[in-house]
Amino acid sequence: MKATKYTLGVLAVALSILSSCTEKFLAEAPVDQITDANFYQTETDAIQATNAAYSELTKEGQYNAAMWAFDIWSDVSSSGGDSGNDAIEYKQLEAYSIPTTNFIATRLWGGSFVALQRANLVIQKVPLITNISADIQKRCIGEAEFIRAKMYFDLVRAYGDVPLFTAPPASPSAVNIPRTPAAQVYAQIEKDLADAYSILPASYSGADLGRATKWAAAGLLAKVYITEGKKTEAAQWARTVINNSGKTMWANYGDNFVVANENNNAKESLFEIQFVNGRNQYDRNSVGSAMNEFFGPRGLNQTPGSGYGFNVPDPDFIAGYESGDTRRAVSAWVPGDVFPDGSKDPSTPITGSPYAYFCKKWFVGKVNTNIWDSPLNVPVIRLAEMYLIVAEAVGPTTEGLEAINKVRRRAFGLNYNNPSTAVDLTASTPNFINAVLRERKYELAFEFDRWFDMKRAQTLYPTLTDHALIPRMTAQAAFLQGKLPNVHGIPTQNTLVLPIPQSEIDTNPGLVQNPGY
Repeated sequence: MKATKYTLGVLAVALSILSSCTEKFLAEAPVDQITDANFYQTETDAIQATNAAYSELTKEGQYNAAMWAFDIWSDVSSSGGDSGNDAIEYKQLEAYSIPTTNFIATRLWGGSFVALQRANLVIQKVPLITNISADIQKRCIGEAEFIRAKMYFDLVRAYGDVPLFTAPPASPSAVNIPRTPAAQVYAQIEKDLADAYSILPASYSGADLGRATKWAAAGLLAKVYITEGKKTEAAQWARTVINNSGKTMWANYGDNFVVANENNNAKESLFEIQFVNGRNQYDRNSVGSAMNEFFGPRGLNQTPGSGYGFNVPDPDFIAGYESGDTRRAVSAWVPGDVFPDGSKDPSTPITGSPYAYFCKKWFVGKVNTNIWDSPLNVPVIRLAEMYLIVAEAVGPTTEGLEAINKVRRRAFGLNYNNPSTAVDLTASTPNFINAVLRERKYELAFEFDRWFDMKRAQTLYPTLTDHALIPRMTAQAAFLQGKLPNVHGIPTQNTLVLPIPQSEIDTNPGLVQNPGY
């Protein structure tokens, strides 16, 4: 899939129903249009339809804008950008002053539902195709179930109760259904992933690299269960991946974020968002990643457009790295770091980043002349996270300690299979679960998980009111005068979910807005 990159993607999978005032026209099968009547006939049609569901992952509703918010909204980073309304959609989140028209809330909702409805079409139509091999038929259905589960997992964590569709709406009016209780949504996610695990292949080769495997389904299911607090099930599925997938962690943490290492079946990644370059210039709804440019050091000429400086690391986040943790140099630029051209990150404030910190994890430099167009994939699930899920699920047992310590040893440049008195946690480590959550914070930094972690661990509200983030907020607010009042706001219990987009409320009378909006 990295090679074909969804070029078949949006091949009219969002099919329209044509109308006419004459019976003759309605009686004739259109020969120059792709419709339900002439699509979903062959194996190629099934693959194209499945690719169309994947295609939303590279767009603004997912990993080219919306998902960035979940580190910016947490204690990892701030919006950055220029003055005025630059990055206003993220500044609104930071201020916990989120209008129901917020771009992030609107695009995450819309993009996720587009993808899951395309997946619904695959699940409904592909079983009816006769001109298809059994293996491809099963694979397409399993991939669609994985995508539907992934989208619903994002939606239910971000909005709470959401409308649950397990089939394409039969008519335009059938779209307007009320919100389904979150527990039912989670039950469907669990079902989809368990089924996907049972029918998806263990690996791919060639142009199919990047498709969801059974290990991607198992890994996401472990993540779903730990989110729900179902620790026994979470540990079971994480162990399934660790013990049976054949995956191993890279010896070097930074090797996870190198173009040459993408989709390596022998290593750490379980599922990646597939980006390629050379096909777009200023387009976050195509197949190139905009993160190299948007997150690049602002105005310092290290990227094709000289960098926009979004998603800047927070001072307390940088200060939290332990001495010797190699992940800092992979994830963030700090003053004194040397850029590829030999210049250094300056020690003076830069617009949007008063401490001259910048996100480095998705940096590829001047990869080409196209500005919003990086080829670097985004790992959604990695083997390291499976170890951290086991540690959180089983606590400071022998198994749990070894699991978290593998991740820590690798972080400090050590052989992760060899015990180390210097970095290993022990049974006497205080607040072990907090230690696991802290390890997730630094292991998965800028991989867009932190806000979800803080929310599920019920640490978001206390942290943002009582933690040393308050001095950071004060310093940033002083620096960012004129952008927004109270740039780093204090959340309330009513703002721990996003608002249902106003455009959806306006068109669907069955939707009820989240409290506080």
